[in-house]
Amino acid sequence: MALTLLVFCAEVSAERIKDIASVAGVRSNQLIGYGLVVGLDGTGDQTTQSPFTTQSFNNMLKQFGITVPEGTRMQMKNVAAVMIQADLPAFSKPGQKLDVTVSSISNAKSLRGGSLLMSELKGLDGKTYAVAQGSLVVGGFGVEGGDGSNITVNVPSVGRIPGGAFVERVVPNSFANGQPIVFNLHQADFTTANRLATAINDMLGPDVARPMDAVSVRVNAPVDPAQRVDFLALLENIEVKPGEEPARVVINSRTGTIVVGQHVRVSPVAITHGSLTVSISEDFDVSQPAPFSQGQTVVTPDSNIEVDEEINPMFKFAPGATLEDIVKSVNNVGASPADLMAILEALKQSGALKADLMVI
Repeated sequence: MALTLLVFCAEVSAERIKDIASVAGVRSNQLIGYGLVVGLDGTGDQTTQSPFTTQSFNNMLKQFGITVPEGTRMQMKNVAAVMIQADLPAFSKPGQKLDVTVSSISNAKSLRGGSLLMSELKGLDGKTYAVAQGSLVVGGFGVEGGDGSNITVNVPSVGRIPGGAFVERVVPNSFANGQPIVFNLHQADFTTANRLATAINDMLGPDVARPMDAVSVRVNAPVDPAQRVDFLALLENIEVKPGEEPARVVINSRTGTIVVGQHVRVSPVAITHGSLTVSISEDFDVSQPAPFSQGQTVVTPDSNIEVDEEINPMFKFAPGATLEDIVKSVNNVGASPADLMAILEALKQSGALKADLMVI
């Protein structure tokens, strides 16, 4: 029988504001770029199937005053066209370094040993915010034999360049504009938002913080940027006890994992669970006629069918049954993950399960 993991929430403890909320307007930005990786050991793009690799390479050569004659068929097995990704953290300044991820977009077999040529990284507005260049670190590799056999470990067509990009432009944000600071909770909850505002007001005085909805809490802050930094450093370390999660059961149908919240309750209900197993075995007998007869030797099938029905006792949930009662009862029945999912779904359909049932 497969193991079913039942996880239930413990008592909620106090957490710092910086761990449960973020400051509105203070966020990272995604960057993307296109470039060429050179220096590969014959594992680059097949240019006959990747014309844009050849076009990009020719355009680069033109910048250095080199013109490739028209009609020239170039076989650049050491070059690969790639896309480049990076995250630009909030408050990044020109000259700071970023880690970049480089991914092949054509048919290059591996980027191991390659170097990325200077490439621009742009934001959604089309402006260049960083420039990337450097040698790739590739975790995967592939080996191919002369007979066509091959083996690949991990993904050799994706690599990283730690600190491979320099920031060139500052992304403006609203932190220093003198407006009130707004905290946005990572998970929407009216109770948590109210407790966050109360905790700030208890430390700094009444009406400093006001909950706006289940996510946002507005806090009056100093106008001077230096004072705003000190003020925010104080606020983000205030401890708040988050509101308890709603009653919920989450089922992962692929792995058989089941997570049950501590507030899940079951109405009075009786459940029986059993399984029916049908086994069919097929044997063959040889019918041999008597000597000197006119009969013919034939093979006759001999089928054996067995039916085994597992009989499990019925168990009953009393009014207001808790998570512990559910776990004990289901484990006593000996249900597999698939059986337990069926039991929970049946409880939900009958209205006995007082919780949201989510299947992922």
